[in-house]
Amino acid sequence: MNTKLHAVTDADGRPIHFFMTAGQVSDYTGAAALLGSLPAAEWLLGDRGYDADWFRDALKDKGIKPCIPGRKSRSKPVKYDKRRYKRRNRIEVMFGRLKDWRRVATRYDRCPKVFLSAVALAATVMFWL
Repeated sequence: MNTKLHAVTDADGRPIHFFMTAGQVSDYTGAAALLGSLPAAEWLLGDRGYDADWFRDALKDKGIKPCIPGRKSRSKPVKYDKRRYKRRNRIEVMFGRLKDWRRVATRYDRCPKVFLSAVALAATVMFWL
């Protein structure tokens, strides 16, 4: 079983919300699911998988500036703040710290609900306690 974990973090890289999809599902599905739970923020940093015009428009409607590089297949390049985008490493560090937990890294749980619960428990212990 293959899964993809989508997360919303704060400026310090601490997770706020998680959403899990099947591994073959596009990142747009995770973006749409987490859109309603975004906190008030000035910027949103995301990778190329979240590059969609509808997502950028939805962020602008919420008053959030997107810092998402354009996909390679995009006909017209999208401008983004490259200096600010370098701070996205905090999100990768958060995923790396979650994978310090062996249960999360090796995905022992077959049931997606149980796996997401293990991720939430690991995040709570590591980042909030």
